[in-house]
Amino acid sequence: MSEPVADPVPDPEPVAEQKSVAEQNRVAERNRVAEPVEAPAHETPAASGIRRGLPRTPGGDPWPPAGTVAGRGPSTGSGTQVLPVEPDGVAEQDRVDEPAEASPREALVVTATAPPRPPTAWNGTAPRRIATPAAASARPRPTWTQGIAVLFGAAALGVLAAAAVALVRTLLSFPFMQDFLAAFPGEYTSPIAVEPGFPAWVNWAHFFNVFLMVLIIRSGLRVRTEKRPTVFWAPRGNPKGKISLTLWFHQALDILWLVNGVVFVVLLIVTGHWVRIVPTSWEVVPNALSAALQYVSFDWPHENGWNNYNSLQQLAYFVTVFIAAPLAAITGFRMSGLWPKKAEKLSKAYPVEWARALHFPIMLYFVAFIIAHVALVMLTGFLRNLNHMYASQDAVTWTGFWVFVVSLVVIAGAWVAARPLVLAPIAKVFGNVSGR
Repeated sequence: MSEPVADPVPDPEPVAEQKSVAEQNRVAERNRVAEPVEAPAHETPAASGIRRGLPRTPGGDPWPPAGTVAGRGPSTGSGTQVLPVEPDGVAEQDRVDEPAEASPREALVVTATAPPRPPTAWNGTAPRRIATPAAASARPRPTWTQGIAVLFGAAALGVLAAAAVALVRTLLSFPFMQDFLAAFPGEYTSPIAVEPGFPAWVNWAHFFNVFLMVLIIRSGLRVRTEKRPTVFWAPRGNPKGKISLTLWFHQALDILWLVNGVVFVVLLIVTGHWVRIVPTSWEVVPNALSAALQYVSFDWPHENGWNNYNSLQQLAYFVTVFIAAPLAAITGFRMSGLWPKKAEKLSKAYPVEWARALHFPIMLYFVAFIIAHVALVMLTGFLRNLNHMYASQDAVTWTGFWVFVVSLVVIAGAWVAARPLVLAPIAKVFGNVSGR
């Protein structure tokens, strides 16, 4: 019996030598392909497989950068593309045997990073309407330096006023100024006789004038400061003539104020009371100067408004009724939509810029007149003056005072009610009201 022949055992040295040679070839091939590949100088971007496009940022270089090599691989999520290179001929099991942490030379990293770009499509979760930031206040708060400057300015005005009073009192102490005051006491007797007192129509006209003037000043200031009106008014036959509701309210008040003024002037002429506010002698000039000096010195002239105004009051009323009021009406009419658009020659002769330059200073004059008028009413016999203006009485009683209080309540109520919620229904009677 022959002995069994065992299977031939491969020589361990050739097998080990083959594995060693394969491992060396694999490492060498890996090192070779892991090197950054540069396109030949004569090769165009199209020949290298990468096509460069438009720049990602204004004024930048075309994307992708020059020298970028095409490859396959996952994205890292940060804009950097990692392209592992696999040499041809490497078996699947050889790649499995590779260590878990690859060395930096085992992959080709493209470090060109695209700049972040904002999303251009609605993702379905954010609101479609873009919230606009709240507009900054058009009136910044004054700084502490400005506040100190205002205080110093007020103090300076007080010092100047005190100096003026002292100077005028010293001036009036001289004998020649005493003779001047004796010759011109501050008022003169008109050559045209007029019935004393104030008729009831004067009281009503005075109330309506105060009522409308307060609202006109309020709405006029609102028109100047209103940037984006929320409610508009337009005539029914002219949709293109649309204006803000505030401007419509201002112009409507102007019309009512003009109607009241025309009625007042007509009644002044018919009843002869125009003599009270229209100068009838040149003596008004020196007497007005005398009255002004007496007011500044706080040694005030005699008040007899029930029968006759002093010369300074007469000039002030004359300028207010017959000069300032017509100028306010003419300039306001030029700036309003009632001005004829086709009157080119008239518009050229009376430019709207002139009207704008005069209208606001005239309003400031009315404000100054009202302040001075109210101050003198309170300081020169408050109850008697209120009876003159509101009760047609020349007596020191409380009747005129309470009528005056009621008028203030009415004016305050109109001030509060002057808003779109109340004005819109009234404006709809005369035209169309809309929110845009």
